Amino acid sequence: MDTLCAGGAVWAEKTNTDGLTTPAGKSAPEPVFDARPGWVDFYHEALRMARAHVVEVAGMPRSPYMDEGFAPDTLWIWDTCFMALFCRYAPDVFPGVESLENFYGPMHGGLSSPLKIQHPDNPPLFAWVERENFRLTGDLRRVRWLLHETQALQKHFHWFDNLNRGDAFPWARIPSALRRGHAGFQWSGMAAGMDNSPRFDGPNGEVDGARGFNGSKGLEGDPFVVDALAQQGLAARCIAELAREAGELSLTVEYEERYERIRHEVNTRHWDEADGFYYDRAARADGSAGGFSRVRTPASFWPVLAGMASSAQVERMAAFVRNADELGGEIPWPSVSRSHPGFDNATGEYWRGAVWLPTAYMGIKALSENGHGALADETAERVLSHMYRTWKNYEPATIWECYDPNLPRPSTHRGSLVRPDFCGWSALGPISLFIEHVLGFHAISATQREVHWRLHQTGRHGIRRLRFGDIETDIVYEEDGSLFVKTSCPYRLHINGHVQYIRQGTQRFRI
Repeated sequence: MDTLCAGGAVWAEKTNTDGLTTPAGKSAPEPVFDARPGWVDFYHEALRMARAHVVEVAGMPRSPYMDEGFAPDTLWIWDTCFMALFCRYAPDVFPGVESLENFYGPMHGGLSSPLKIQHPDNPPLFAWVERENFRLTGDLRRVRWLLHETQALQKHFHWFDNLNRGDAFPWARIPSALRRGHAGFQWSGMAAGMDNSPRFDGPNGEVDGARGFNGSKGLEGDPFVVDALAQQGLAARCIAELAREAGELSLTVEYEERYERIRHEVNTRHWDEADGFYYDRAARADGSAGGFSRVRTPASFWPVLAGMASSAQVERMAAFVRNADELGGEIPWPSVSRSHPGFDNATGEYWRGAVWLPTAYMGIKALSENGHGALADETAERVLSHMYRTWKNYEPATIWECYDPNLPRPSTHRGSLVRPDFCGWSALGPISLFIEHVLGFHAISATQREVHWRLHQTGRHGIRRLRFGDIETDIVYEEDGSLFVKTSCPYRLHINGHVQYIRQGTQRFRI
């Protein structure tokens, strides 16, 4: 969005070195939730912890940037991508998408950096995150910079599609573990980000993560994975959507066609009609795909998020989230189905059952955007409740890398507790899940000038200082059933499917 609304207050702006502009002088949104004021405190604690992850390093393509909390001399792609999703709510406080430029520059722009990228073939989520950021900001200048001036998103799409296992790069700490074959993508647990997941156990039960951080399993043992393929499809879909917004018709058509080809490939190769689930495929010695793995994890929801599943397929996938013996229950979204023999019932042991905020958030968004909003909101509230109970009842009181799937405590990795103060992507719970699925502001469009609100809580609740595009608004549902709205510019508020036209200024009305 290149202009501000007529009569609206003009925000102060600061100019970045790349020519983009961002609003300055504003603070984070303020949730209102009288039923659970402790969750508002938890939100503020997450903001405080995340602020400590804003670091400056001389010589970086972009500094300050968001540090994920692993090692100060190393960057991780998918950690940074998920952090950017909560950063967008306070862009003058947290350099979210700006941090992605520390990958674009070295990987695709020939820029030097004093830090190394750990896994060059981490999940290809840049285009998805940039689209989500655009939906909230409406910043067409950044979209044009991405698609026209740097072509960073298209370059990464083609680069990822043509990687081979063992490819090494001067800006990366370890070689690629990915290979694109005729039967899809083969990947390792470490590169996929799900280190010791049972998805990547070998034929004799050996665990991928136990072979060391770089992985050493032979290519023939790595499965053909559904997530890498679906993530590439999601990237194509998001590039097409951004190109359409920027008026790049030929680019839109090109990536819509790429998306459709990948969607067909995912549904042809990875959908199991018998179980009603997207699975990885075993790899045969000749390089062809074998049978379905039947290891059920949240990674199988990437095709749903990418819009590749029919309504019937989404309904069958959702059934596993409703099932307490699978991916549901009082503490939903464990990193592997509770019915799988590889599920670690003691602590979740990292990716063998622990609840991880990135995959939980992705699965919740997949349901929300594909006709299962109530289930998405219900599981989001349960995940956030589990995090909050851990914060209140476990010492030290912090936000953890991942969580025990049964008790209010952190998970473990190789016998030790996982990392504390992990904001970091775990801030997705108390910030993004809270705003989007507990309070219910699940979809916002700066270009369409609208907010979609699934109003499902009772009592006084809402949000103040919510910013999207050139709009800043307060939306609060009061105890008496009335709605208080204050806004700098007009917009449309969709409340459970009903449209309310919000005019500039302050107003009260009954729903």
